[in-house]
Amino acid sequence: MSVRPHGAIVITGASDGLGAALARHYASHGIPVALIARRAAALEKLALDYPGLCSAHAADVRDAAAMRDAAAAITARHGLPDIVIANAGISVGTLTEETGDEQAFRDVFDTNVLGLVHTFQPHVAAMRERGHGVLVGIASVAGYRGIPGAGAYSSSKAAAINYLESLRVELRGSGITVITICPGYIATAMTAVNPYRMPFMMTAETAAKKTAGIIDARKTHAVLPWQMAVIARLMHVLPRWAYDPLATRAGRKPRRSS
Repeated sequence: MSVRPHGAIVITGASDGLGAALARHYASHGIPVALIARRAAALEKLALDYPGLCSAHAADVRDAAAMRDAAAAITARHGLPDIVIANAGISVGTLTEETGDEQAFRDVFDTNVLGLVHTFQPHVAAMRERGHGVLVGIASVAGYRGIPGAGAYSSSKAAAINYLESLRVELRGSGITVITICPGYIATAMTAVNPYRMPFMMTAETAAKKTAGIIDARKTHAVLPWQMAVIARLMHVLPRWAYDPLATRAGRKPRRSS
């Protein structure tokens, strides 16, 4: 697969999983990549594999000031990026009846929704002035319906999908493309704890190649893999009387132990 020639790419959640796989994919094509995540050591290790191409920037997407500082450092080193991929996200089982899960709900929404805003905001005005740029949000097929035991995650991804659509329409005509990508299951540490069957599981490398292809094609909304896209469409139109008993029998993600 060919990769469009472009300037630097910013990737959040780049210390492992899909984010790290995307970084390797682009860097292997000689494209400068700015890596953002909380774990500085993991970022530095990845950056060392591509000297001169990758830069590491330790920051938490929940922290707007830290993300503005990271954006300033990235622009100073690489110039204004062409593509910003908001990939950072967390998933944990939650139950509304558990008072201890209130913080988990906050953490998930702060990362999965506000993290998108904090990632994009420092770059939008400059991209608009330049007349081009690409903002990519990694959502999930889990955002199509409410999933029992994952109320925080599925609702945060639904919010992410709608936020990205709002942003896409806001920026229409500005030269900035907003892309929403909704993956199914990817083999990462996040999914390794799931005690249920996960159909059409992709490796992080496969998901990264498919994601890069969607970005290159400037497709504004995509579900991957294609099998999961079919399931997502069916989930979206399934009436409540049919969905509710099916969802009740589905496996549930473990709650956070801390």
